[in-house]
Amino acid sequence: MTAIMVDKAVTPTSGRAPKGRPGGSLLTAIRTNRKAMVGFVIFVFFCVAAAVPQLFTSVRDPQLRAFDVSLGSSREHLLGTTAFGQDVFAQLIYGTRQSLVIALVAGVFATALSVLIGVSAGYLGGVGDGILSLITDVFLVIPTFPLIIVLATYAGKGSLGVVIIVLVITGWSYGARQLRSQTLSLRNRDFLESARVRGERRSYIILVEVLPTLTSLILASFLGAALYAVLTAAGLQFLGLGDPSSASWGTMLYWSQSQSALQTDQVWWAIAPGLCVALLGASFALLNYAFDEISNPALRPVRRTRVKRTHP
Repeated sequence: MTAIMVDKAVTPTSGRAPKGRPGGSLLTAIRTNRKAMVGFVIFVFFCVAAAVPQLFTSVRDPQLRAFDVSLGSSREHLLGTTAFGQDVFAQLIYGTRQSLVIALVAGVFATALSVLIGVSAGYLGGVGDGILSLITDVFLVIPTFPLIIVLATYAGKGSLGVVIIVLVITGWSYGARQLRSQTLSLRNRDFLESARVRGERRSYIILVEVLPTLTSLILASFLGAALYAVLTAAGLQFLGLGDPSSASWGTMLYWSQSQSALQTDQVWWAIAPGLCVALLGASFALLNYAFDEISNPALRPVRRTRVKRTHP
């Protein structure tokens, strides 16, 4: 009886799944999730438009006033022209670059600040945690949009760098709070205790042991910060707090509103940049939701399997 049990224990099962890297590669995770795939395709399209706008339009200067004013849609001008004689479609394509740069740069720096403050507060504890948590709470309770308007107005109206700095200053606190909470739950885990027993430095433990465990949450924090940057930057530029001579979606909204585009039948001048802002924001949101599902199996939708009924 004992021999039989040993044989069963060591015999490999034919249905065992092949071993692989935990969670698979990032691209594999994107391909196997519909939300991630849709968001990724939209994001790649905007990246191509920002990098090579000549693939989509023959106009070299989107601010060039070389056409008849207030034209409707046609083969020469897909979305018509503005009240200043500029091609709306060309402005839309060239405006992708600045909007995407704002989203990515502000998202990266806001996420870096969130990681620095949130993970440090959660791991260090004590007085350091109290001070960093107090700073985070202050930024969380401050009315964000009025603060953005004040900073953008008095720190240097029209400067792209100022807009990005303002978005970073006001966009890091929520991610820092999440990262602190997750780091607190990891601080007393066995693998961190063993690293301390080995005599590893705090910087080594945070960089090598803690941060890889928080990868999915850091990625979600970046996508949330990028989404915040896209929407807020467009709002600032719509209010005239950006550079009115730059090519961006928010600037297009500003000029279309000031020239009463909707009231003068220049509908695409007002609607198209708003749709692009919504699409880019939707791509970041879809990727965010998808990575939440990828990192947390409990959030994945349950797929129902059909049961075939056999008639006697």
